[in-house]
Amino acid sequence: MTSIARIEIRGPGANLLNPEVMSTVTSAILAADRDPEVTGILLTGAGESFCGGLDVPAIRAGADPVAFATSLVSLLRVFPTLRTPIAAAVNGDAVASGASIVAVCDYAVATPTARLGTYEVSVGVWPMIAQVPIVHRIGVRWAMENIGSGEPFSAERAREVGLVNAVLEPERLEADATAWLERAARAGDAVLAGRPSLYRFAELGYDEALQTSLAEFSAMFERGR
Repeated sequence: MTSIARIEIRGPGANLLNPEVMSTVTSAILAADRDPEVTGILLTGAGESFCGGLDVPAIRAGADPVAFATSLVSLLRVFPTLRTPIAAAVNGDAVASGASIVAVCDYAVATPTARLGTYEVSVGVWPMIAQVPIVHRIGVRWAMENIGSGEPFSAERAREVGLVNAVLEPERLEADATAWLERAARAGDAVLAGRPSLYRFAELGYDEALQTSLAEFSAMFERGR
């Protein structure tokens, strides 16, 4: 039996991110992760957009950019530590930091018309924070194709480079994202330690990851006794 927690990104305009919005999303994700009944988290955007990135108009109007950046880093740091699998249903454009959120989800499905990636270079800014999850998800070569040009990927190109798993019509989007989470739930309690280990091992050298995996393997069976 699976129980999916559905969380929406709700912000001004194209679901732009400000500290309050990011705090709300972070709290909702952490609450779902702590709930023993929840087997998967589905993250999507309210309305017709997934997320348009940081609320730059608010920053230009005088809001503290460091507070926005700090909140974004705090949000992005949460995802690799979760015990619960999380999937993004990209119901519209996911640009700038919105693309970063897609990149840190375990699974992602997008509508055919969605654009995904950064655009900051096209307006004379480098996406200093937004680039980090994208590089980690798809590698430097494909990341530079987007980041260096300031041209977001089409949904199909995002699938080709590994930023999303599938491109689907809107009416199938959440059902498919849920299906990924249901498949992940078959691991039962093993996913609680297994999911964070995958992201942790990805950051280690090959030999160190193998050595660490030996200890984790033993611990997994100890917990099962």
